[in-house]
Amino acid sequence: MTVVNLVTALNTGLRRSLERDRRVVILGEDVGRLGGVFRVTDALQKDFGENRVIDMPLAESGIVGTAFGLALRGYRPVCEIQFDGFVYPAFDQIVSQVAKIHYRTEGRVRAPITIRIPSGGGIGAVEHHSESPEAYFAHTAGLRVVYPSNPADGYHMIRQSIECDDPVVFLEAKRRYWDAAEVDLDAEPSLPLHSARVVRQGSDATVVVYGSMVATALEAAEIADDEGHHLEVIDLRSLSPIDFDTVDNSVRRTGRLVVVHEAPMFLGLGAEIAAHAAQHCFYDLKAPILRVTGFDIPYPPAKLEQFHLPDADRILDALDRVLTP
Repeated sequence: MTVVNLVTALNTGLRRSLERDRRVVILGEDVGRLGGVFRVTDALQKDFGENRVIDMPLAESGIVGTAFGLALRGYRPVCEIQFDGFVYPAFDQIVSQVAKIHYRTEGRVRAPITIRIPSGGGIGAVEHHSESPEAYFAHTAGLRVVYPSNPADGYHMIRQSIECDDPVVFLEAKRRYWDAAEVDLDAEPSLPLHSARVVRQGSDATVVVYGSMVATALEAAEIADDEGHHLEVIDLRSLSPIDFDTVDNSVRRTGRLVVVHEAPMFLGLGAEIAAHAAQHCFYDLKAPILRVTGFDIPYPPAKLEQFHLPDADRILDALDRVLTP
């Protein structure tokens, strides 16, 4: 076991993929000489060359468009979008071309592209650097969307995504980049790419969460445990497809569901999860399903983001409401 942070885990996963398959190439703004704005691709160009780790112009549509062409020629490109708020110039390429080519060609052509996007807030960044665009991509048929919350999942899931024959939007919780944990870099993945994980078992309520909010939910669960309430925390890991079997099994046991995410509430991932639970677990529910989310506003200035992002207190407030007879 090696103690690494999420940045190092992702870097090591990319390195292993580059070593394993010569069709893997990395492209993006400053991914080569600089090693990425968060240093996720640090030293990869030095070790694998400028033809495999490619510094691209500041043009996200060009990055994804080039990756699409490479994928059609048999490569497995990995794109880096520097910040979540910068992905929108490439949105047309992703949802109109990359996501649809397999369906349009009746399965004859695939686009094995991994699009890495640092996502979410909590780092005191300026405008357009702290978005939560996951619902846009999860809504788009033809895209897989994953969101690891810890170094071990980051290491394994980036490799699984690159090996996948479908396009994968790979979201990275930027405020968890420096969180460290033990990772077995020689082990095989413990779960398939699209399986959820029960990260804490409990009996009183189910908390479904993903990305940076997993650590926040675990913090809330520790506090709740001291108060005599036992929360079951589920890390979705994958947002499209969603492992609803794991969620449903938990909700049927606990009878209560709270969904937590950074993105705004309106039409966020929590709405889909709540609708599914209401349809499939209706007779097991003991209380209304609640959502704890960011507010329905443009992302606020850095000095106000602490009030925007869900915290343990807001999760515990929702818990109090679902546990009230």
